[in-house]
Amino acid sequence: MYNELIRFDWAMKRLLRDKSNYVVLEGFLSTLLGEDLHISRFLESESNQTDKDDKFNRVDILAEDAQGRLLIIEVQNSRELYYFHRILYGVSKTISEYINLGNDYDKVRKVYSINIVYFDLGQGKDYVYHGKTVFRGLHDPNDILHLSVRQQEALMGKEAGDVFPEYYVLRVNDFDKVAKTPLDEWIQFLKTGEIETTATAKGLPEARERLRVASLSAADRQAYERDMEAFRYQRSVIKTGWIEGRAEGIKEGRAEGIKEGRTEGLKEGIEQGERKKQLEIACNLKRLGMPVDTIAQATHLSSEEIERLVP
Repeated sequence: MYNELIRFDWAMKRLLRDKSNYVVLEGFLSTLLGEDLHISRFLESESNQTDKDDKFNRVDILAEDAQGRLLIIEVQNSRELYYFHRILYGVSKTISEYINLGNDYDKVRKVYSINIVYFDLGQGKDYVYHGKTVFRGLHDPNDILHLSVRQQEALMGKEAGDVFPEYYVLRVNDFDKVAKTPLDEWIQFLKTGEIETTATAKGLPEARERLRVASLSAADRQAYERDMEAFRYQRSVIKTGWIEGRAEGIKEGRAEGIKEGRTEGLKEGIEQGERKKQLEIACNLKRLGMPVDTIAQATHLSSEEIERLVP
């Protein structure tokens, strides 16, 4: 146990915020973005709500690099249907919160949104995706809108899209190859929690030395083991509940569909079965003392529904 490495998402919350450990996170970001990146400081990791109806912009890390760019790094373990919308909201909120009222638009920050997901997000054959804004000619798709010479000097970009946020999605569970590149070595670590002795990607040698479970204090080690056990249980409950709920819904839906003689009965039965299991999962997680917002994220129930549940 004590020769194992600490999970990267847990390390982000506890260890990588320490300036002495910046080198690990900088190595990951430099490898992903393909440039030598240095973190200047960490910023508030959860945006404030302007009113009770506003959404939380929950991120694991919000950092500023040496060039003043903002870096959102988030790990998502639980399945979330509207995760792409959440990415968009998080970036938009971050941009608006880091420009003061009355400032000129040239103070708008460049934002990189880096999302490490451990569930099936979208459809595709790759395991790392990069998204950015590109302005193409309507009549000539090969014609890309570029910045003027003066704009390039001021904004340190070439294309008009360089001003806009960029997005990275790392579908960690879809990595099933032998690590041959520095980025693959990082993806392998994110997926397995292990670093090959031959791995040389920037930041990984430091991670191998600094993210050992054995190096944690007794209190941190207990917290880590407790969090990992809760995570394993949560993942198991959610996965089992989703499978059972869907199976139960299909069974009820078929019966209802046969009775009603229409396909709407099948769809309604599936939805009812899945909701029933969501409520059961929420009760179990609430009994374990998990925060309401975490339960809401895992089950897609509203906070009000969860508050009314009796564990």
